[in-house]
Amino acid sequence: MFDFGWAIEVFAHNLTSYKYFIEMDCKAAKPSMPRMISEGIILRDEGILESIKKEAKVILEKGPEIWSEEIVSTKRYFITDALDDFLGSNNRAEEIFITNTLADLVHEFVLRTNRQWVGSSKWIIRALNQHDEKFTEEFVEAFNVFYKTGEKNKVVQLVDKVLDPYGGRLFEGFPLGEEKDNP
Repeated sequence: MFDFGWAIEVFAHNLTSYKYFIEMDCKAAKPSMPRMISEGIILRDEGILESIKKEAKVILEKGPEIWSEEIVSTKRYFITDALDDFLGSNNRAEEIFITNTLADLVHEFVLRTNRQWVGSSKWIIRALNQHDEKFTEEFVEAFNVFYKTGEKNKVVQLVDKVLDPYGGRLFEGFPLGEEKDNP
């Protein structure tokens, strides 16, 4: 509905349904429901909503679960794979979509390795800015240069800067799909 010159959305939940959506959001590290609850305006309360708002704020402040070393390695592998596709491509249409994937993977990696919530769409930049405004400027600049000019160097430098503290690019020897007990 539109009123007062802006869109108004209403989400109706009971005392158990909102918890389901918070749990889903936390697993995905995209805290839409906790944000809506903590930032939402209470229209009617039977005395319980302030405690639910506090619960949501605590969840937001806590941040998502820490990634295991195995997940970090897996994410490094996928970023490296996308970067290799990016470097090896000379098809502009493919490069654009590879770059979109790379931006999403890098944003997720930076935020999750720093135990921060991730985002999608406009929330990617908002989440990055909440974490580190200087890095966000570098991130936007690197991808913007590529989109405007096709120049790949800034994106490659940014990706390497992000991966270096975790061992750099990872491709050769990564055991994707192998059981760890097999020699």
